[in-house]
Amino acid sequence: MGEDYSALRNSLLSGIPDNLPNHPGYDDSVDHAPNRRQVLDERGKRLAIKNALRYFKPEFHATLGKEFLQELNSFGRITMQRYRPTDYEIKAYPISAYPAKSQQAAAIMLMIMNNLDKRVAQFPHELITYGGNGSVFQNWAQYRLTMQYLCQMTAGSYMYIGPQGIVHGTTITLLNAARMHLDLPPNRDLSGITFVTSGLGGMSGAQAKAAVISGAACIVAEMNEHAAIKRHEQGWLTDLSYDIDNSIDLLVSARDEGQSISIGHIGNIVELWERIIERGVKIDLGSDQTSLHNPYQGGYFPADYTYEESVQMMSSDSNKFAEEIRKTLCRHAEAINKLSDDGMFFWDYGNAFLLESSRAGADVLNDDGSFRYPSYVEDIMGPICFDYGFGPYRWVCTSSNPEDLAKTDQIAKEILQELTIDAPPSIIQQLNDNIRWIEQAGNNNLVVGSQARILYANDVGRRKIALAMNQAIANGHISAPIVLGRDHHDVSGTDSPYRETANIRDGSMFTADMAVQNFVGDSFRGATWV
Repeated sequence: MGEDYSALRNSLLSGIPDNLPNHPGYDDSVDHAPNRRQVLDERGKRLAIKNALRYFKPEFHATLGKEFLQELNSFGRITMQRYRPTDYEIKAYPISAYPAKSQQAAAIMLMIMNNLDKRVAQFPHELITYGGNGSVFQNWAQYRLTMQYLCQMTAGSYMYIGPQGIVHGTTITLLNAARMHLDLPPNRDLSGITFVTSGLGGMSGAQAKAAVISGAACIVAEMNEHAAIKRHEQGWLTDLSYDIDNSIDLLVSARDEGQSISIGHIGNIVELWERIIERGVKIDLGSDQTSLHNPYQGGYFPADYTYEESVQMMSSDSNKFAEEIRKTLCRHAEAINKLSDDGMFFWDYGNAFLLESSRAGADVLNDDGSFRYPSYVEDIMGPICFDYGFGPYRWVCTSSNPEDLAKTDQIAKEILQELTIDAPPSIIQQLNDNIRWIEQAGNNNLVVGSQARILYANDVGRRKIALAMNQAIANGHISAPIVLGRDHHDVSGTDSPYRETANIRDGSMFTADMAVQNFVGDSFRGATWV
């Protein structure tokens, strides 16, 4: 007999319970978002609680109002922990488990729950998937209501598949950065190449895995010990290190032996960079993927403080915390400048490092006011992939069956190999990189959450792979529908003047035309989720 999904179905159909559920308490087994600084006055707090109570019956307001005030005062946010589901595990279930009236709606429910899977999400109980503040919902009442409504209708997209999507993009970025700036031949891996960066959260955690797949010796610095341990347990890090010199020694040894390694250094990236300079260690590639789009609310931490000291300072003395962040950004930029002058290639990874460093007064600007370092989209991925129409092509096997995923891998590989036969020289490398990726995907344990895969494809590749998958479903070779999707890296998918649309030559980097054209075009071409 199959698995019993009755508890899941009943809970999803019920939405917000008629009675007050038991409070599940605070679970220390998952990583939690740092407490936000207190920005609301008493009037603002009363309004926030009033807004939160609108989901619930008046007879519950006295109890819930006290709880929500406590959450607001303690954590700086109201997430309604009492309503966090505990009668089922939040993860991607087979599509047949969902009590929806359409498979499109069930697929959305599957993807929402994959976003909030504790193996996938950065801070699952705060409903944050990645980036420090990338929330799926503001609170658990919104989650319950949305899932209830999806049992009747369809809604927007939740096409995040965990860090695998970022692993693929990072792997291609690393390979092409080395080819372009270190004169590596097209088919060589990155053995003997050093790469230093930071961030092991929802998206940045992919850097470690990508470095090993590429063959590089890599250190990723991370202040949050919980995040580093999580990535080590998942196999994304080969080593954990708490000592700065030990981390550097491991890197140098792996470089000299031509071994791939991903060292999770639990400590501050600026202190690591400065120690690398003191020891005179040559670094080939450098970047940063801390959540600097959110620098003063836990996306970045000051040097010379522990993680615990930083979190405490952020909530208790936000002005001092902000000042320490600005000082650290100036030190960060100074270290990067020294190493770049010695031959390291550094790029901005779309995390607002250059923007926030410039706002802090760091030396990251050229004489004409432009940034000293390129965006990875502008300098690496754009010329190699996006300019030729190659962008993220994601899919999820809604059966949750690994055998179906293996079959889709084989289909995609065969299509890509077929395309290389008559491909022009300008895109042979892109096709071969993706063939190597899909050949190794199963062995690299890339699945976290749903049975998902990603590769980069152009228009011809997308259509051929999709049609072949459709045929495989129709003839029963694959047992259930497949969710097809993209992400913001897709061609003209996002307007982001410091990332996707950085330094567009006609000066239109601050317009919204691309995103508007993208969603209109998608809807006319039959996309279910727009």
